[in-house]
Amino acid sequence: MKKINVDESRRDTIKKLGLSSAGILGLFGGASRAEARETTPSYAKGMGKVTITRVRAIATAPQRSNLIVVKVETSEPGLYGLGCATFTQRAVAVVAAINSYLDDFCRGKDVDNIEDMWQSAYVSSYWRNGPVLNNALSGLDQALWDIKGKRAGMPVYQLLGGKSRFAIPCYTHASGRTPGDVIESVQKYQEQGFKHIRIQQGGYGAVGSTDQLPDFKAAGFGGESDNYMNQQYYLKSVPKMFEAVRKACGEEVELLHDIHERVAPIDAIHMIKQLEEYRPFFIEDPFSPENMKWFKQLRASTTVPLAMGELFNNINEFVEPMVNQWFDFIRIHVSQIGGITPAMKVARLGEWFNIRTAWHGPGDVSPVGHSAHAHIDMAIWNFGIQEAVSFSEEMLDVFSGCPTMKNGYMSVNDAPGLGVDIDEKEAAKYPIGTKSNWQVRKADGTILRP
Repeated sequence: MKKINVDESRRDTIKKLGLSSAGILGLFGGASRAEARETTPSYAKGMGKVTITRVRAIATAPQRSNLIVVKVETSEPGLYGLGCATFTQRAVAVVAAINSYLDDFCRGKDVDNIEDMWQSAYVSSYWRNGPVLNNALSGLDQALWDIKGKRAGMPVYQLLGGKSRFAIPCYTHASGRTPGDVIESVQKYQEQGFKHIRIQQGGYGAVGSTDQLPDFKAAGFGGESDNYMNQQYYLKSVPKMFEAVRKACGEEVELLHDIHERVAPIDAIHMIKQLEEYRPFFIEDPFSPENMKWFKQLRASTTVPLAMGELFNNINEFVEPMVNQWFDFIRIHVSQIGGITPAMKVARLGEWFNIRTAWHGPGDVSPVGHSAHAHIDMAIWNFGIQEAVSFSEEMLDVFSGCPTMKNGYMSVNDAPGLGVDIDEKEAAKYPIGTKSNWQVRKADGTILRP
């Protein structure tokens, strides 16, 4: 009896059926490795490695304030990212940190490894923190998120979890020398659709709302451009301002106010207690970072919501007050804290303690930075409020794709990344300067800390 060779029999059967080895695998639901590669969907193929080829600073001042933008260039032709590194008061120092240190540090590194890049850059100087290094790091971090969004073909908010709201509610600023002026300003913004309005009489601390000549100026002490604050005048004027605005503008509008750390802690506590009946949305920066322990007494004294944190340099400064629930709104300056990566960590921590966000968004943040704020705002659940922004025509000539405002809401475009680009030729028309003026003094000339 002839012995049957099983392998020969199988080959004969395949020949009779006219099937290749790949075909027979397909017949039984399998596939060859070659076919598997050919049928792998594009989304499953992953992305090739892209490295950093250059990091540089772009300095410009189209709206008078010094702005610093970080540009991260890559090994992928045409692919780059932008981030905001604006420290207006010491802009030149940030430019040096970026061009002389970050550039060399980042070259050749993988653009996708944002967390590793942040952590390694953070400790690379050994002595970390401080606004100069933090702003430089923030610009790098935001630029890397911009690149990641472009690589993924998605706006950054999608990478952070997608939309939690259709647009971003904002507050704007109403001010004037008298309560009547403030009321008129508030009503103007109400007509524009704003439901949240911060009110100030004069500048911070009522600076400029009185023509009184301070004693230090009469004595020739201090700088010619130094400002004067009458603390007692300020402390008395704020409750009167709130009373007048609430009476004239109604109960629906949400009113905010910024103390800007310019009075003694015990005086701030007394004034905030007086404001309770006018139901502020929040009172901002009642104490300087040097006086954080006073929050425990303030929290026990009033139910007025509080906002704090724009002067913090280190995300660890948020831990104790948030765990103790000393304030209600996280007032982070995203460039100061180091970018999107650390800001998201603080926002997530706040969710556990029912503390909401209120990112600091003044005029001395670039449109790239405002866009970074907005992308986080879109995604996080515990969003509270965002500071509104307006851009001059010169600013819009320099930056395209800027966030937009309508009816008190901020929106971003859906372009991949942060959605903002810069025209470097236009930017070069507006050189930065080195002067800033934050000096505010008491009548005797003592410097007040912001």
